[in-house]
Amino acid sequence: MRGKRFAVLATVIALVSGASTADAIVGGTPARVSDTPWVVAITTSDGQLMCGGALVAPDKVMTAAHCATIKGVLGKNQRPADQLRVVAGRTDLRVKTDGIEAAVADVWRHPDYREVTQGDDVAILTLARPLPYRTIALGEVGDDGVVLGWGRTAENTPPSLTLRKATVPILSDQECMLKEPDFRPGAMLCAGRGDRDACTGDSGGPLVVRGRLAGVVSFGRGCARANEPGVYTRLAHYRSMLGF
Repeated sequence: MRGKRFAVLATVIALVSGASTADAIVGGTPARVSDTPWVVAITTSDGQLMCGGALVAPDKVMTAAHCATIKGVLGKNQRPADQLRVVAGRTDLRVKTDGIEAAVADVWRHPDYREVTQGDDVAILTLARPLPYRTIALGEVGDDGVVLGWGRTAENTPPSLTLRKATVPILSDQECMLKEPDFRPGAMLCAGRGDRDACTGDSGGPLVVRGRLAGVVSFGRGCARANEPGVYTRLAHYRSMLGF
């Protein structure tokens, strides 16, 4: 989840596993994919957890643009599809006999994406085959939402690898602008007041409001720190471009 959680915890953090952020949902509780069959994990081709995502069509996964980005010689390039895998139907990522692992056939990354703190942090993965799981529709922002992921449960712990969830309050744009200098009203939303939050490994994962997908985990400054809400891509802003 968070901005440059790749970089330094003291600054902005993008919540990608292997970067420098926390576990699977700080302050959360255990969750089951049987209750939320549209939530998926995104791994490298060799099985390392990178991010989360949500199945918005049988062969389409919504996630964060920074989950589909790799640093190259000429800057931040789009990650090749063959370096990614999607794991669906698996509550515990260590139980390889559960669920389905699907190859990624194509990656679409928002064309204006540059850095998490600049926004446009959204991507769609097209799978090599459709998955037999219920999908989730896009929705609007409300008073609170549920964030899910397999990431860290604290800033300095390894990923949980079992699915967890937490209910987080969604803050007004005015409060977000006071707490997060890079906040973009309309294109972003922020949530959390310090006790519950997404963390490293949760990037790209779903923020669900009233049963619909309202946001994806983007960035933050640490995990569940006081006065440091998590920042999410506000999907309603991109609905016409995304086509869902």
